[in-house]
Amino acid sequence: MIVLGLESSCDDTGAAIVIDGRLCSNEVITQMEHSRYGGVVPEVASRLHEQNILPAVRRSLELANVSLDQLSGLAVTVGPGLAGALMVGLNFAKGLAQARGIPLVCINHMEGHLWSNFLERPLQDDDCPFICLLVSGGHTQLWRVDRMGSYRLLGSSLDDAAGEAFDKGARLLELGYPGGPAIDKAAQSGDPNFVEFPRPLAGSAGCDFSFSGLKTALYYQLRRMDPATIASRRQDLAASYQQAVVDCLMDRLRKAVELTGMTRVCVAGGVAANSLLRERLDTWAAADHLVVSYPPQQFCTDNAAMIAMAGHFRLMQGERSPLSSEIKPNLRMDQLATN
Repeated sequence: MIVLGLESSCDDTGAAIVIDGRLCSNEVITQMEHSRYGGVVPEVASRLHEQNILPAVRRSLELANVSLDQLSGLAVTVGPGLAGALMVGLNFAKGLAQARGIPLVCINHMEGHLWSNFLERPLQDDDCPFICLLVSGGHTQLWRVDRMGSYRLLGSSLDDAAGEAFDKGARLLELGYPGGPAIDKAAQSGDPNFVEFPRPLAGSAGCDFSFSGLKTALYYQLRRMDPATIASRRQDLAASYQQAVVDCLMDRLRKAVELTGMTRVCVAGGVAANSLLRERLDTWAAADHLVVSYPPQQFCTDNAAMIAMAGHFRLMQGERSPLSSEIKPNLRMDQLATN
């Protein structure tokens, strides 16, 4: 089976080819134009997706040495994401599916992230069940995964997502956009103990997260400092803030393991690329004899490879989506039934 995956939920236009469960190409065109605004502008994103989607598809086909006539199916992100951006991808997929007479399957963007841990190795029978921390700019969630399509939410953020906290923190620190990589880079040469930021909900019952108070704490910390001091201690502030965010993630992840008794943990989403989080995960896995995994850096951020792989799984199960399918900007993981 040859599956073309399409991803356009935010500001990255992606196309990828999966052949019989093996990733053969992954093309991503990143919209750098948003950096001047300090965040993604939906109207700009939609327009650029229209420009980029055909070149991305052509390049992915070329890299995989596949023609349109050889495609067995199409997988496309329908949510969550920006409405206009999602519409570009879905409409392109519908047109191609109809023109070529091939099946279409609609994919939840977050489910794609969940399965990105298996892009470089096939899913084994003993991989499930596991706990997955989905952590990105728009979502911070803990899921119990029993098998493809069978998920139970253990906890989620009550306010900001961890990636959003990084973006807002980087903006306050004047480190640039995107915030996660900017803070990670600045923190490399900083003192993580410079400021003791709060760890909201740490040690509490359940597996929910909270990051808005942490962002507010950074805001008031900067208000107490003069500009010269901020400039000289910017790396220390970044390191302290990053440590607080990662501490919150690790605390809730540990709680999920404690509550479920599971020993397999996957982490996925843009924040999974954070170097401190990866370091802490590796240390935890070794100390507690856990199996902990996270995707390669290139598959942490939005990409079509994860959409194509999720599509492969669902198409193999006989799932199909009608051409009347619609985008679902607020789609949740517990709304995974095909349209």
